[in-house]
Amino acid sequence: MPSVGLGLWKVSPEDAPSMVHSSIDAGYRHLDSACDYGNEAAVGVGIQSALADGLCRREDLWVTSKLWNTYHDKAHVKSACRRTLDDLSLDYLDLYLIHFPIALRYVEFEERYPPEWIYDPCSDHPRMERASVPLHQTWQAMEALVDEGLVRHIGVCNYNAALIHDLMAYARIKPAMLQVELHPYLQQRALLRTAQDYQLPVTAFSPLGAASYVELNMATAPDSVLLEPVVLAIAQRMGRPAAQVVLRWGIQRGTAVIPKSSHAQRRSENLALFDFALSDADMVALNQLERGRRFNNPADFCEGAFNRFHAIYE
Repeated sequence: MPSVGLGLWKVSPEDAPSMVHSSIDAGYRHLDSACDYGNEAAVGVGIQSALADGLCRREDLWVTSKLWNTYHDKAHVKSACRRTLDDLSLDYLDLYLIHFPIALRYVEFEERYPPEWIYDPCSDHPRMERASVPLHQTWQAMEALVDEGLVRHIGVCNYNAALIHDLMAYARIKPAMLQVELHPYLQQRALLRTAQDYQLPVTAFSPLGAASYVELNMATAPDSVLLEPVVLAIAQRMGRPAAQVVLRWGIQRGTAVIPKSSHAQRRSENLALFDFALSDADMVALNQLERGRRFNNPADFCEGAFNRFHAIYE
């Protein structure tokens, strides 16, 4: 898997075709999508136009998608995957991830797609409603997707170390990827060591920290790691954008990164991480920015947005 990918969260369906096409033209070969992003059909248009224009071959692309919370039951995993494949106009996925270790009550495609978090938005008391589906059953259904050739690899998002230990004890097909929030404010060192112990590769989502969350009122502009004096000092010394410094920190930690930007120039800059390196002193300085600051935390947003408290991290 290419270690730098294009994150597609919060890309509008109107912008997705041209963004995907231009990003592939700029050199991106790793696309990170999900049912819940609500733009996979548009992403598929961009992929197919890039293939038709000869920018790359399908086998040159690594396309990731994710199983949404409402489809955890074994009866729904395959149909959810097939819906994603149809939307993307692909025959297979390179990687399919369990999006959250959260099982929610099933919503029919015809009723609402993507279903998001709330079971019935029209009810008198709309809220997210849990489903009693053990994670090991969902994983078995994910393994069946590999057996049938619908996906090449399977993995998990937003798992903690305890869930990783548990998964490794029962998985017939071991996870090929752990995707979690990682940036200098949330370094998750114990989780990374756990993954390394299992030889489990890690992808960092939101690798630039607060930027993706300000417009959602889940962070404020001053929360940005890109404003940290140590980041700015390294960037100035090396003649690099601050974002490149932070992304390079992630690469040198041994993780993949999937930044998202609506600006073509920044997307190109986010790819250009392999003609420079941070010194050991730079890495130490950036490591000292750890704050334990998690921006994407269901315990923080579920109760206010979906009328149900739900924690997955302590």
